[in-house]
Amino acid sequence: MTFTQAFLLFFLVVQLIHFLGTWKLYIKAGRKAWEAAVPIYNAFILMRIINRPKEWYWVILLFIPIVNLIVFPVLWVETIRSFGRTDRAETILVVLTLGLYIFYVNYALDVQYVHDRSLKPRSTAGEWVASILFAVVAATLVHTYVMQPFVIPTSSLEKTLLVGDFLFVSKVHYGARTPMTPIALPMVHDAIPGTGIQSYIREPQLPYFRLPGFETIERNDIVVFNWPTDTLTVITDPKSKIKYKPLDKRSNYVKRCVGLPGDQLEVRDGYVYIDGKKNELPDRAKLQFSYKFIPKDNRILSEEVLNTYGITDGVSYWNDPKISTDTLVFASVTDKAYQRLKNSNSVAYIEKVSLPEGYRDKSVFPHSKKYNWNNYEFGPITIPARGIKVELSMDNIPLYKRAISEYEGNNLTVENNQILINGEVATSYTFKQDYYWMMGDNRGNSQDSRSWGFVPFDHVLGKPTFIWMSLDSNASGLNKIRWNRLFTTVSGEGEPISYFPYFLVALAGWFGFSYYRKRKRESSK
Repeated sequence: MTFTQAFLLFFLVVQLIHFLGTWKLYIKAGRKAWEAAVPIYNAFILMRIINRPKEWYWVILLFIPIVNLIVFPVLWVETIRSFGRTDRAETILVVLTLGLYIFYVNYALDVQYVHDRSLKPRSTAGEWVASILFAVVAATLVHTYVMQPFVIPTSSLEKTLLVGDFLFVSKVHYGARTPMTPIALPMVHDAIPGTGIQSYIREPQLPYFRLPGFETIERNDIVVFNWPTDTLTVITDPKSKIKYKPLDKRSNYVKRCVGLPGDQLEVRDGYVYIDGKKNELPDRAKLQFSYKFIPKDNRILSEEVLNTYGITDGVSYWNDPKISTDTLVFASVTDKAYQRLKNSNSVAYIEKVSLPEGYRDKSVFPHSKKYNWNNYEFGPITIPARGIKVELSMDNIPLYKRAISEYEGNNLTVENNQILINGEVATSYTFKQDYYWMMGDNRGNSQDSRSWGFVPFDHVLGKPTFIWMSLDSNASGLNKIRWNRLFTTVSGEGEPISYFPYFLVALAGWFGFSYYRKRKRESSK
């Protein structure tokens, strides 16, 4: 059974349940029994019966995944109240029975329709509940289709985005992706905060669909996406029994898109080259590499010295008297900081950490003995693009196998040195969607596409646009807030400018205007 057939069957079953549970109530409300049976039309009639203005608005909400999980209980309660069943116990019962209590009201009780029923809550608690439900629905719509908050957990984009930055991620730039896991708590991603309890039911799954966006992903854009896999074990060990999460419930990652569909990408000494040309990053990007150095007099560098050279990530010390009496320091350093350290009085020796060309790192994509690649010397590799045909061979199948099978839903096997896709011998494959290459600016301390390969477009979540808060975990008190990063944009040229003072002025102006308007009203009475 295809998804379309399954969805149609499910929709018809829901319509049948609705008709059987409400047709007598429709008649008592002065409508026709058949009106309860006509899909979508019956929803408009129900909104009129329960005295909901703007019925088109409510009908639309019924078909928005996750939001409808909030709307359905509201409609169940409003339905029985429209027929005089306002007791609190009945309200709880209709929710706990997932609306099936309406069957009892429809067939077993002699109820009367309440014409022109007031929608105003009868108690303060009712007003609170109504306000909270409205706020949750509105916030869920914004969170799902417009803007989502996100916090930077790792230092892979250090210097551009810091650990502790709180971002707003725009869904509309690349087009909002509709939820694929429809039965889930609103505004909760993977687990219920503080509990570790899964926040969703895995089945059913809706097909991938994305609303139109107003721009495409450009090279060097910072992008938030769902991690293509939830554990690298699944990639490095094909026999792993670890289950995948649904696509829209996988971990959220943020990286810089350095490779676009159709690009030929290569990494040389940690630097990215596209079609043989070195990739030029925007001026806000600060590449970092891992360096090892020996402090003079074997002293552990103070926090003050580290901050002077902008060393804020990946600092570790190593000392093995059996090998050397020197203390080695490993840290992530920008090219500019490296030059300063090299010429400083604090360092006796400094060297960039790298791996030679031809050295194979087993943790690096495509995890095949055919490719002697590592994080510093990688490629060349061609990034798949939608509609582009790629010739397949036993040599390059490790590069594209996961994309063809996992991301595009094909059954790919290799038998007797032949590649079979869905049971048929294949010498080429035409990709169905675009793919991207995501990397961190901290080239020595970033788990990125070099580890797990291409990122399909259906995994893309949105574009970070705005930093509204930034907290430094190493500071205390008010110093914990990085004031110069509040209300700054993620993209742009030059140093980020904080718009926080302007926000405070605007906020003060709004409160002043509201106070003035209130006093004017009071004086006119």
